[in-house]
Amino acid sequence: MMNRSVLIGVLLGVGALAACSNDALLGGTAVGVAAGGAYEYSNKQALQDLEDDYEDGRISKEEYERRRKEIEDRSLVY
Repeated sequence: MMNRSVLIGVLLGVGALAACSNDALLGGTAVGVAAGGAYEYSNKQALQDLEDDYEDGRISKEEYERRRKEIEDRSLVY
């Protein structure tokens, strides 16, 4: 999943860079892509932690499903 997040970030960045020539805009785009990638990585880590909690019996199936939906709702990738 992380590879897909990185690929999406790179493709978005390349597309944005190809469409713009303003240096300030390019710098802002690069920062935005990096922030988006970090955000999706954070979502990936949250899902992994959630799955670990469920598998180890620390949370119920209902809690797992509720929290998984929250993570998926705020993600573009999952």
